[in-house]
Amino acid sequence: MAHVRILSDRVANQIAAGEVIERPAAVIKELVENALDAGATKVEVEFRVGGRALMRVEDNGHGMGRDDALLALERHATSKIVEADDLNRLASYGFRGEALPSIASVSRFTLQTRQVSEESGTEIVVNGGQFVHVRDCGRPVGTRIEVAQLFNSVPARRKFLKSDQTEAAHIVQCVRLYALARPGVAFTLIEDGRTIFRSPECTHLGERVEEIFGRQIAEGLLPIEAEESGARLRGLIGRPGVGRATRHEMITFVNQRPVDSRTLNYALIESYQDSLPKGRYPLAFVFFDIDPAAVDVNVHPAKREVRFRSEPGVRSFVIRSVLQRLRDLNPATATPPPAGQTIAPSPLSVPGGGVQSTLPAAKSAPAPAPGAAPAPASGARPTQPGVPLSPVPALPPRTPLPTPPRTLGPAPASLPPVAQRYTAPNWRFVGLAHGSYVLFETSAGLVLLDRRAAHERIWFERLQGQFRSGDVPSQRLLLAVPMELDPIATALLLDRLAFLNSHGFELVEFGRNFFRIEAVPTWMEPGDAEAFVRDLLGALRDGRFQEKDIQLAREELARIASAKAIRLPAHPGEAEVLGLVSQLFATRAPLTSPSGKPTYIELNHGELSRRFQK
Repeated sequence: MAHVRILSDRVANQIAAGEVIERPAAVIKELVENALDAGATKVEVEFRVGGRALMRVEDNGHGMGRDDALLALERHATSKIVEADDLNRLASYGFRGEALPSIASVSRFTLQTRQVSEESGTEIVVNGGQFVHVRDCGRPVGTRIEVAQLFNSVPARRKFLKSDQTEAAHIVQCVRLYALARPGVAFTLIEDGRTIFRSPECTHLGERVEEIFGRQIAEGLLPIEAEESGARLRGLIGRPGVGRATRHEMITFVNQRPVDSRTLNYALIESYQDSLPKGRYPLAFVFFDIDPAAVDVNVHPAKREVRFRSEPGVRSFVIRSVLQRLRDLNPATATPPPAGQTIAPSPLSVPGGGVQSTLPAAKSAPAPAPGAAPAPASGARPTQPGVPLSPVPALPPRTPLPTPPRTLGPAPASLPPVAQRYTAPNWRFVGLAHGSYVLFETSAGLVLLDRRAAHERIWFERLQGQFRSGDVPSQRLLLAVPMELDPIATALLLDRLAFLNSHGFELVEFGRNFFRIEAVPTWMEPGDAEAFVRDLLGALRDGRFQEKDIQLAREELARIASAKAIRLPAHPGEAEVLGLVSQLFATRAPLTSPSGKPTYIELNHGELSRRFQK
């Protein structure tokens, strides 16, 4: 029978490391937070091989004496808090006292530190939780920590790390967040000997955004400043109509702490619902400041999530503030609440503060235009008072499917043989609905075809064929399109420049963080080139490209491109629509779009009878 025993400090630290240090970026995060808490005005971060081989964080903060340095490697030793009540007035990034001993237990850990009152510094080396030596060293005031051979004492954990490129991207993202959080601190980031970005002390957030993301993005942002009942929203937000395919440039901070807050994110997205197309996300670098007692930061081991005492109140305040800023820019860019929609009061609990009203109630139907007839109920035919419904005319005889017209460009390249081939169905065209859907009559019932999904499937397989054959038609631009990127996107693009240039593009580096698009594939409108490249870089950051497998990389490129290549005619004729059906069923997978959505749905007679209760 096993007996209960107390775990050794080494085992306890390794267990704690599993929660706090799940990847190299978590090490960088903890060390950068310690540097900022120590009052550093200069932070330098270096890493190699995605953080597996080496991570170094050096700062010019106030440093530590020998006794404090040794004590910092004990569990739950911290200078940030004393009592549990201190969590209600937390003004530091760290507070648990678990990071350093956890890191030292799973790596070769070297700490060099010196405070201003001492002539020499202290060096402590720990390998896998075992002290190697403690001795004097020469160094300037501040702290330098090196973490080598991460997870050397727990090799099983190394197997769960992602590729070097993925881990490096997480580290870069982490440092970028803290550089934005503290514009007054100089940051330097070095990867494998190459400087990713170097930003001196900045007087305001706009300068830091320009240093990291580039001048084009910084110049397109609007300052925002709002305060109400002890809560404050400040920072920079994107102009209406300027969006991104991912949320990587929608960054939020709570009391200067980078957080991933659903409350703030959804509030920003909802604020732009009338200013951006569906599926696009706004640019935002916003700081939400509130009394520490009204927010709980101790809800996640990595401290990336927070919980507000009044989530509805926070959400309402952010939505109102952003909408008001957009209205100030141009009243037409932000639609006021529809008639009949009210703002329901809900307190934003702030100790010592007042009451904030919350977000609007659920959306009501928009008010009809003056003089317009009320909209009919869903699914009903509009009628006029006293006018009977006209009978539905008899359907004309079936029309055979014609030869596909040349509306989508050249025929697809030859495709590899597949087990199943589809034949074009004998559908009879009835009409177009809402511009996007085509209605057909079949012997079994009715079919609704999504034109966009069908076009995407056709273009997806066409582009796959071009990419496989290496024959991608390209067009040179009369005027090259300039493009400025942030250093992270620049590094991503430089590593994949050859791949893109072999698939119809011609991208040329034109200075630090600047590129020129000199040619694009023929399926792309030149005006869409910059947006497409930025969306592609967003997909790279999301890890959707399997670069080690060229076929999977080409497939993902074709998937993104197929959504951009289509140009739907506004009023297609019957021959054009039937030609689309023929081309769709000539593909290998006509039932779904490249993203897995159905290209059409069928309502058989049984379903129609059930709906009409026959």
